[in-house]
Amino acid sequence: MSRFLGLVLFLLNVADLCNGGVTSSFVRKVEKTIDMPLDSDVFEVPPGYNAPQQVHITQGDDVGMGVIVSWVTMEEPGSNTLLYWIANTKLIRKARAKITTYKFYNYTSGYIHHCTINDLEPDTKYYYEVGLGHSPRTFWFVTPPAVGPDVPYTFGLIGDLGQSYDSNVTLTHYEQNPTKGKTVLFVGDLSYADQYPDHDNRRWDTWGRFVERSAAYQPWIWTAGNHEIDFVPEIGETKPFKPYTHRYHTPYRRSNSTAPFWYSIKRASAYIIVLSSYSAYGKYTPQFKWLEKELPKVNRSETPWLIVLMHAPWYNSYNYHYMEGETMRVMYEPWFVQYKVDLVFAGHVHAYERSERVSNIAYNIVNGICSPISDQSAPVYITIGDGGNLEGLATNMTDPQPKYSAFREASFGHATLDIKNRTHAYYAWHRNQDGYAVEADRMWFSNRYWHQGEDSTT
Repeated sequence: MSRFLGLVLFLLNVADLCNGGVTSSFVRKVEKTIDMPLDSDVFEVPPGYNAPQQVHITQGDDVGMGVIVSWVTMEEPGSNTLLYWIANTKLIRKARAKITTYKFYNYTSGYIHHCTINDLEPDTKYYYEVGLGHSPRTFWFVTPPAVGPDVPYTFGLIGDLGQSYDSNVTLTHYEQNPTKGKTVLFVGDLSYADQYPDHDNRRWDTWGRFVERSAAYQPWIWTAGNHEIDFVPEIGETKPFKPYTHRYHTPYRRSNSTAPFWYSIKRASAYIIVLSSYSAYGKYTPQFKWLEKELPKVNRSETPWLIVLMHAPWYNSYNYHYMEGETMRVMYEPWFVQYKVDLVFAGHVHAYERSERVSNIAYNIVNGICSPISDQSAPVYITIGDGGNLEGLATNMTDPQPKYSAFREASFGHATLDIKNRTHAYYAWHRNQDGYAVEADRMWFSNRYWHQGEDSTT
């Protein structure tokens, strides 16, 4: 018995020394991540003269009863009229798009159309048709249920996608996941066109055609990452985010934001706040003042789940981009704890990590208290920058694993968040190497406002 007790004490001491959570034992085979060539079938241009391409949708209002539909025509502007109708009905409505173009160094874009459809019915399947007069194409989407506290809804989560062979596997895994996501929360870094000489904007076009197979049928909620900045003064490009803002619109004005990089939406039982890691966020900046007013507006009796999207993670135990989010954390983390944010999703680090519920808000310069501590009013921070882009995986982790880190793994993948009701949501992360239904990391989350139970994994 004494030998048994000794073994138990030894194991407890080892666990105490390790401090952190789980570093996955799964080791992905080391392979170079390569972009798919321009003639890959996933980049195929749709047939027909001036056929619409790069079709994608996002939420167009504050509650999900509006949709922004975007598409590109290459040969000429073509029709700016969009037709839409409820499935199995004959009443066809019309809406008109605004058309824009841009130049980037030696590249000239196609004709980019953005059309907002408003006053849709909840939980309803709609068809829409674009490209009238030449080569029309038809797609569909389903509106979310009306906003309410116990409305179930499933989100997909993807970040740092790019357009490599691994990116294609990630998107396929998301599409084939039996837990069907209805809306993608995308945490930034889209095309990685800036990794090519002169930020080759043809790679924005190929990326738009690549994701169309998902983004034309369900909204992708956009977050701007560092690869969207496209600031290249040496070739005369001094306006940040030019390709991104021309191609990917957001409903930022509906939440009284002054820029498309930070905004909020309601969807089913979730209130989603999108922040910009690469816009000014210090005190008195527009983003700071907006968030200061936005958080008190969240009615947790209407939308219990408070979710934040950003690009640069605040809690990160990889030796990549370490502490890049620290200044934003210092500014905003006390608000996240005060208003009981449930979950924060970020990208940037090309790997996966889930934190414990921790905060690091006690430090006030003179007290020396500057370590994250367990805090059940704090969010869980999830890094999901593992979409599969050409820069490859972040494989170098800090050792020992810090106490705030619950689970981490250097693999490509995606996640789903299945909100059940106002108190519970089921979360799962799926690595690309597994079958579509396999969950490499999973967690039941308790709502911080309605059911602040302990949901730590350690």
